Amino acid sequence: MPTRPCCRLARHRCWRCCGLLLRLEGRGLRQVFTQSLGAWLVARAPGRDSAGASVRHEQAHLPCLPMSSSSTSSRPHAQSMTSQPAAWPALRSGRILAIDIFRALTVLVMITVNTWGGVAGLPAWMRHMPANADAMSFVDAVFPAFLFIVGMSIPFALQQRQRLGDSTLQLQLHVLQRALGLVLIGVFMVNAEGGFHAASMPLPVAAWTLLIYLAAFLVWGSLRGGAPFGRAWRWAGLGLFAGLAWLYRGGSEGQSGMSPQWWGILGLIGWAYLIGCAVYLLARGRLAGVLLGLLLSVAYATLHWLPAVQASPGLALVFSQNGHFAHAVLVLSGCATALLFYGAQRDSQRARLWRWALIFAAVLALAAALLRPEFKVSKILATPSWALYCAAACVLIFAALAQWVDGWGRSLWPALLEPVAAHPLLAYLIPFVIGAAMSWGQLGWPSLLRSGAPGVLAGVAYALLVAGLVKWLAARGVRLRI
Repeated sequence: MPTRPCCRLARHRCWRCCGLLLRLEGRGLRQVFTQSLGAWLVARAPGRDSAGASVRHEQAHLPCLPMSSSSTSSRPHAQSMTSQPAAWPALRSGRILAIDIFRALTVLVMITVNTWGGVAGLPAWMRHMPANADAMSFVDAVFPAFLFIVGMSIPFALQQRQRLGDSTLQLQLHVLQRALGLVLIGVFMVNAEGGFHAASMPLPVAAWTLLIYLAAFLVWGSLRGGAPFGRAWRWAGLGLFAGLAWLYRGGSEGQSGMSPQWWGILGLIGWAYLIGCAVYLLARGRLAGVLLGLLLSVAYATLHWLPAVQASPGLALVFSQNGHFAHAVLVLSGCATALLFYGAQRDSQRARLWRWALIFAAVLALAAALLRPEFKVSKILATPSWALYCAAACVLIFAALAQWVDGWGRSLWPALLEPVAAHPLLAYLIPFVIGAAMSWGQLGWPSLLRSGAPGVLAGVAYALLVAGLVKWLAARGVRLRI
């Protein structure tokens, strides 16, 4: 019960009510008036939703979110958006350890297989399969696993921003900004890997590459665990990107500039993330809508390969983005898996989740098998059968991991995994920074570590070394988040 109604009334400059309260005679009347007026003021106070629950109370349950001394209702649109999350299916709040472990392991395996790309004498199953081989190795499933994890993170990330008061327009702008950031870095990275004319560039390619990561850090990085750099530093980073694009020389004689090429890994992730978020927002977070978007993405990626479509210039242009939609199949599969496992109503049905996961994986694998006779399995060509097979495998792997962590209460959480899970972009880019620095200094790995079993072990050790470096940087507040 409020004991200082006059303070609340003074805040609202309601002197008439104060005078009325002073004129009331009798302790009982004053108490009744105080209780009624206090209840009315609390109900009218900012930061309350339709159920009377405080927005700040909801904020306390968000993972990795610093508490603020002021209510989130001070943010633009927060008052009108406090009831919006209730219109969407709610997800379980808090950090999901199984997702974090899956993300960290995927990033470390990706670093390992990237290192193995420069190791000679490895068997075929430890390398990417050729484009027309109609086959895939486990290496061809690492990038899909990362796309799957991106999809699993989408519902939680958008729900968190909704609870902070973001409107639909703000959500869309946030998604677009993140996607374009990934595409920008990806395009610069792929142009640093190939297509350049070194003799025509005014500075060494390795130095040009290192400046890419400096520009990215100025735009999206931070130090000492604080907020991102100020606007001046961000503009400096964008200006550095523009200057690097102007300095770039490509083509057989250095006559051309930068081009998207195949967009780079981060660029492909950015496009798939954009499609996945668009579907999730259109579906308003509902599993049925996400599954419909998954089906339409499979259809789009499949129609591209039909002879009738290839024979028509117009249709071929319409369905020319098949690779992005094949990657979106993996993102949406991860999104659907997150909704299946961590919807608020799923806690009471946890015993049946394995059954639904097996059914979902079986449907994905069956669709891949039905498409394979006509469309080869190929990671390089991003065929729908490849995407569906990988999605089915990811569902099963995550289901087993979730059972291990959530069902049996066990953990696979060494000290090196947590920083990698929290800073996946930083962990992914560090090997490229090291590689560019070594190239600029004309350094290389010992020949012993570039072939056979020593090279395999060196790849694993290198991934662990990167994880240790990420942990060291994270402990000192270095951040890189788009």
